[in-house]
Amino acid sequence: MAPSLAHVTAVAHALWPLAGAEPWDAPGLIAGDPAAPVSAIHLAVDAVVETADEAVASGAQLLLVHHPLLLRGVTSVAEDRYKGAVLARLIRGGCGLLAAHTNADIVADGTSAVLAEALGLRDTRPIVPDSGDPAHGLGRVGTLADAVTLGELARGLQRVLPATAQGIRGAGDYHAEVRHVALCAGAGDSLLNHPEVLASDVYITSDLRHHPASEARENARVAGGPALLDVSHWAAEWLWLDAAARALREALPDVAVTVSELRTDPWDFALV
Repeated sequence: MAPSLAHVTAVAHALWPLAGAEPWDAPGLIAGDPAAPVSAIHLAVDAVVETADEAVASGAQLLLVHHPLLLRGVTSVAEDRYKGAVLARLIRGGCGLLAAHTNADIVADGTSAVLAEALGLRDTRPIVPDSGDPAHGLGRVGTLADAVTLGELARGLQRVLPATAQGIRGAGDYHAEVRHVALCAGAGDSLLNHPEVLASDVYITSDLRHHPASEARENARVAGGPALLDVSHWAAEWLWLDAAARALREALPDVAVTVSELRTDPWDFALV
C-alpha cells in the first residue's frame, strides 16, 4: 500500500529537519492533500512549468524540489502568472509539491557535502558548523589529495557539473597551485569574509556579484585570500538530487523515485 503524502512529508522532514532551515526560508509541503497516496516521487531543483509537467506526465504524486516556489509573498496564483500556472498544473495532475531547501543544505549529505565529495575533497567539515551537530552546517572546507592548478580544478568542476551557458568563471591566477578548498553550493557570497574561506586557496560558489567579488579579489591581492570559482547555482545543487533520491528510496522502498534531467538554469546562451 502506498504511503500517504503526510507520511512522505514526515520522512522528508526526518531526512532534512525543518529546524535546520534558515529563518527566512520556507521549506516544507507547499501543495497537495496530506491524505493522498504517493507511489512515485519526482525530484528537481526548481518548480517550473517544465518540471511540473514532467512530474505529472511521469505519474508522480509528488514533485520534491530544492527551491521553495513560494519563498517570497505572492498576491495571486492566477494561471497567467508562472507560480499560479505551476500550482494549477500540479493540482490538476494530482501531484503535490514539497521543498527541502536550506534544511537540505546543512546536513551531512547535503548540497555542499555532495559537491565536496564529487571533487574528491578530504577531511571535510562545515564552514559554519551547526551548534547542535558539528557534522552539520553551511558550506564545506577540505583538502584535495594532490595540489592542482586553479585551471585544472576549474576543468575538474566542468567534468563534474552539468553543462550550462554560464560555464565556470574564475578570478585568480589560472596556473596558481591550489589544494585547500572552501565551497558553498548555491549563492555563497555571504561567506566571502569567513575565516575558513579566507584561509583557503580557492572558494567555489555561485551567484557572485560584481562588488563583493571585486572586493574579495582586491583584498586577496593586498592581504592574501582565495581565488574564486563561480559556477551555476542550478548545476551545483542539481548534484544533490541523486543523493536525495537514494535517501528516499532507502526510507520508502515501495515508492518509485526519479530525478529530472531538465536544465532549469535560467540562462540559455552566453557570448564571450
